[in-house]
Amino acid sequence: MDAQTAARATDVEPVWLRLPKHRVESRARVWWAAQAFVRFLFIAGAMALLYLWVEQLRPWLGPPLVVVLVGGVLYIAVMPFWRYAVHRWEFTEEAVYSRTGWYVREWRVAPLSRIQTVDTVQGPIEQLLGLARLAVTTASAHGAIYISGLDQETAAEAARRLTEITQLTPGDQT
Repeated sequence: MDAQTAARATDVEPVWLRLPKHRVESRARVWWAAQAFVRFLFIAGAMALLYLWVEQLRPWLGPPLVVVLVGGVLYIAVMPFWRYAVHRWEFTEEAVYSRTGWYVREWRVAPLSRIQTVDTVQGPIEQLLGLARLAVTTASAHGAIYISGLDQETAAEAARRLTEITQLTPGDQT
C-alpha cells in the first residue's frame, strides 16, 4: 500500500462505529410509559385478582404483589426517560444507524446496499401521539432495524428518502 492510499484509509471513519445523530421525539416517552403501564396493569391486576379471590394464596402472593407494585411504578417512572437518553437514529448516503435499549444497548448499522424494504408502522397509541416506527428490512439474519418514536412526518419522509437512495445504490439487496 502506498502512502497516499494509507492516508485515505485513515481519514475514513469506519461505518460501524458511527454514533447516530438524531434523538427520537420527546413524545416517545409517553408512548413507552403507556406500553409499560398496560403491561403493569395486566400483571399486577392478575396478581391482585388472585390475591382477592383465592384466600389460600394470600400468604404467598402478598409479598410478590408488593414487589410488583413498587417495581412497576419505578419502572414506569424511570424507563421512558432512560430510553429517551439512549435511543438515537440517523441515515446517510451509505447506511442506516440506530442505537436502542435502556439497560441492554444495541447499535445497528445497515449499509444501503443491503436494504430490501422500508416501512412505517403506527399502532393505536402511536397514532394518537403522532408517532411512527420506521422498519428497515435488510438481508441480515438478525432482522429488520426498527427506529421507534419518530414523528409520523419524519418517519414518512425518512422512508421516502431511504427508498430513493436505496434505488440509486449499487448492490444486490439480498
